Amino acid sequence: MVKVTAGEVQEWLVQKIADRLGEDPSSISPGQYFDELDLDSTEALVIAGEMENWLGFELGTTALWYHPTIEALSAHIAEESAQRGAAA
Repeated sequence: MVKVTAGEVQEWLVQKIADRLGEDPSSISPGQYFDELDLDSTEALVIAGEMENWLGFELGTTALWYHPTIEALSAHIAEESAQRGAAA
């Protein structure tokens, strides 16, 4: 399991989303809502799976619902990562 900061997660997500959309990472705003991004559900699932592989733990099925921006999800994942690291 990887222990990550919110900044690391945010950078990772911005890069992955930019790659999927064929955009420059600087054009992806961390405060933008996921549903405003031009990702289809398949692409979103692929990114989520890659993230889970990178992190070493599964994201909850409601994570995107409760944390609907890159910024909010990054903070949540960093907190979850820290809790899992402390429990290990």
